[in-house]
Amino acid sequence: MPSARRDPRWPRDFHHRRTADLLSPWQAFELFRSFPPQAERDGARVPVVAADPYPSVGPGRIAVTWLGHASVLLHVDDVTLLVDPVLVGGIPGARQRLTAPALGPERLPPLDAVLISHDHYDHLDAPTLRRLPRATPVLVGGGSAPWFARRGFTDVTELDWWEGVERGGVRIEFVPAHHWSRRTLFDTCRRLWGGWVVTGADGRSVIHAGDTGYGPFPARIGARHRDLAVAVLPVGAYAPRRLLRGVHMDPAEAVRAAGDLGARHLVPVHWGTFTLSGEPVLEPLERVREEWVRDGRDRADLWDLPVGGTRVL
Repeated sequence: MPSARRDPRWPRDFHHRRTADLLSPWQAFELFRSFPPQAERDGARVPVVAADPYPSVGPGRIAVTWLGHASVLLHVDDVTLLVDPVLVGGIPGARQRLTAPALGPERLPPLDAVLISHDHYDHLDAPTLRRLPRATPVLVGGGSAPWFARRGFTDVTELDWWEGVERGGVRIEFVPAHHWSRRTLFDTCRRLWGGWVVTGADGRSVIHAGDTGYGPFPARIGARHRDLAVAVLPVGAYAPRRLLRGVHMDPAEAVRAAGDLGARHLVPVHWGTFTLSGEPVLEPLERVREEWVRDGRDRADLWDLPVGGTRVL
């Protein structure tokens, strides 16, 4: 059993890494009051298809399967990675899921690792993780290992921004994000948040950005990874804008971030599954399509997947 003690190389908290202020209790209440009415949520028709957890991949290929919200299966060469799995039920504060998970944990393919961007409930789901083998390798940000150790996971690697490891010949690097972390009232920013860049043997990469506002980090990541082929970026949970600008991108900013990263393909995620903000349910999809074309990008390069959908590069 791994130690549940905090590694001494990590600070007590990561407040110094934040790039935006946190919401006050009144602002959080204002955000909650902005949620679309239940009738609108019930009437939204988010595109859904049956998921294929075993897309045709192999050396020199990248495949992305969107499982709903920020949950994604990445296949790079012969390595299979599960990012931010929330595949069982709902989450606190979101009332109910708008779409069912594309896959349950029992249908997942064999995993080379699980990648966790940060500890918010819509990205780190304890009921899902309880259904995974405890020997599954888990990659997390600094300060997160004790949470997994207490739940019996035996192969947990903590990383700082710009640190990475190799799995099956594939390089996996933890990269910065404009966000924050918390699971309770007493652990704000105790665990480091970020995104993941996965690079295959041919040098091409895919990024899953986790949660992030728009800022200088995408350009810095793009300068470090010069062949980022696919960007999995959040496009939802952005309204009211004055409350969420610092921690969540809107669709226009996601398109801009894809450009900063140098990514040809954009996979828009973090919408259509949970109600976390005030914009209409389908607006993120509609707006990202408009912004992509307005930016002069080839419509075929926008991988606007349905829940359960897969694209292979």
